[in-house]
Amino acid sequence: MPHGTTNDGSAITELAPAGKEQRVTKQRRAVSAALDSLDDFVSTQELYRLLQNQGTSVSLATAYRILQSMADDGQVDVLRNGDGEAVYRRCAVTGHHHHLLCRNCGKAVEVEAPAVETWASRIAAEHGYTEVAHTVEIFGLCPECSALRAAGNL
Repeated sequence: MPHGTTNDGSAITELAPAGKEQRVTKQRRAVSAALDSLDDFVSTQELYRLLQNQGTSVSLATAYRILQSMADDGQVDVLRNGDGEAVYRRCAVTGHHHHLLCRNCGKAVEVEAPAVETWASRIAAEHGYTEVAHTVEIFGLCPECSALRAAGNL
């Protein structure tokens, strides 16, 4: 929610989900809008190229800072792809969930995994851990990429 405006009516700050105020800039709005337009995870480099192609002036360093800030505030999900690179996505599911990610095209599916939740809680309790968090990401080939591979086109 905006807490102030500039002369042109644009927001100065908003309250992030974590409860801290976040300065809203033209660049932050552009990054947010670009993420809203994407269905799959995107690297900072890919997002930067997309913004440049749209004529939006955001430096690569600024894009990195904005994405990290959004991840810290819980506004985007972040994970490491098969190459170890951080990729970001604004997910439709706001609660705890996991992802099934195509190694080839990057297509992502949000999945709930109650068995994983039960297992993680049990393991933590067995070792006396509290306030436990976990991340599980599953990588494979989506049906389209699997068909391309079977046809020898991948």
